[in-house]
Amino acid sequence: MRILPSAVLLAIFIPSPLLAQDTLRLLATNKTSTMEKEMNEAAEAGFRFADVMGGETSFGGSEVVVIMVRSSDAKPTFQYKLLATQKTSTMQKEMQEAGDAGFEYRGQTIFKSAFGGTEVVVLLERDKAAETSMRYEYRLLASKRTSTLQKEAADAIAAGYEFVGLTVADTAIGGDEVVCIVRKKLQ
Repeated sequence: MRILPSAVLLAIFIPSPLLAQDTLRLLATNKTSTMEKEMNEAAEAGFRFADVMGGETSFGGSEVVVIMVRSSDAKPTFQYKLLATQKTSTMQKEMQEAGDAGFEYRGQTIFKSAFGGTEVVVLLERDKAAETSMRYEYRLLASKRTSTLQKEAADAIAAGYEFVGLTVADTAIGGDEVVCIVRKKLQ
């Protein structure tokens, strides 16, 4: 039986974690403004948004946690916008402004802010390299009653919107609400 030299064993077992660090980046912060900055810095290094979750972490407290991934042929073409608010009317307005600027919905979560409230957080992405970006009209539907939301969502789908996201949030105006986001491609 032949024994492999230590250097060969190291070369076999060490690259996997190093490769993972090069293809995956986990971002976590308790400030939403910091998250947008870190996501755009990662995007400049060729990473792209994969998923988001808000909640309590062991050492960070209430945080927004984002996973970004990079493929071997990644180019820094994406730009991110993070929207966070306690008011559904503000979120509706900000989402539409982002949609008008060519940003697309990518994910949403709930986040307990440092100021004591719970915010709905929405992440949007834009491909800076695309000659023309798809434009969307966004609608944010929010209701305390699931039966009301069912009707509003069904009406929106019948009007040509598509469902993109859902959270249950304790918002400033409505209290505990189910928040549904729909969008429609603009011609």
